[in-house]
Amino acid sequence: MEFAPAKINLTLHVTGRRADGYHLLDSLVVFADIGDYVGATNSDILSLAVEGPEGAGLAKEKDNLVLRAARLLNPGQPVALTLQKNLPTASGIGGGSADAAATLRLLARHWALPLPKSSDVLQLGADVPVCLSSTTARMQGIGEVLTAVPKLPDMALLLINPRQSVATPDIFKALENSHNTAMDDVPDCSSLDEFCRWLAHQRNDLQAPAIAVQPVISRVLEAISQTGALLSRMSGSGATCFGVFPDSAAASKAAEKISEAYPTWWVKSARILE
Repeated sequence: MEFAPAKINLTLHVTGRRADGYHLLDSLVVFADIGDYVGATNSDILSLAVEGPEGAGLAKEKDNLVLRAARLLNPGQPVALTLQKNLPTASGIGGGSADAAATLRLLARHWALPLPKSSDVLQLGADVPVCLSSTTARMQGIGEVLTAVPKLPDMALLLINPRQSVATPDIFKALENSHNTAMDDVPDCSSLDEFCRWLAHQRNDLQAPAIAVQPVISRVLEAISQTGALLSRMSGSGATCFGVFPDSAAASKAAEKISEAYPTWWVKSARILE
């Protein structure tokens, strides 16, 4: 089984738009210790079985990113794939992209093939290149420009999705300005407080349009801020939001509090992977 960790956009600046319609991004991306799992066994046909608590969200899909990733790596090669779906679908934490990237890593080992280049996997989605490495990075361009950043301070996250999916094209359509300032360079911070002060001066340019499309996001952010989080923000194009905490105990306590108040929401605490 290959782990497909959740991708969190701590920042997401939209800095331009190309002639072909693709938006230019500038984002600090981290990965959490919760996510999906992909498995593979030999078979005479290419197939995918979806399991797990969030699998129902993919039941109507005729073609999944996991299958597309398998075809991209080795066209025509059969394999039986399983996807343990633990992350909500269409939630802004890279579930589908992480699954595709995990499939590429898994099948590259299974078939003894090299991993494809970042430029080759962009056709699967803008988040797939960064998910392929699943390490903290600054992501720019349309997702293909990845740069290492200084080690971030230890922190824990509270992740909340209100069970309201949002379509990324709808959020970009609601974005009034596609030419915003870039993210500041990530500093080498000695403390989490210092890092959060820097983070508070950065943005997610998709947060406001996402709230316009799905107003419940503002309620999620307010609920997180009331738990004592050092910072709260939306990830990606939403609707999942995160809160930053100094340790797992504080994040877990906040998750319990939110789960009791909003039992229908998807609520998890997590740590950032190195």
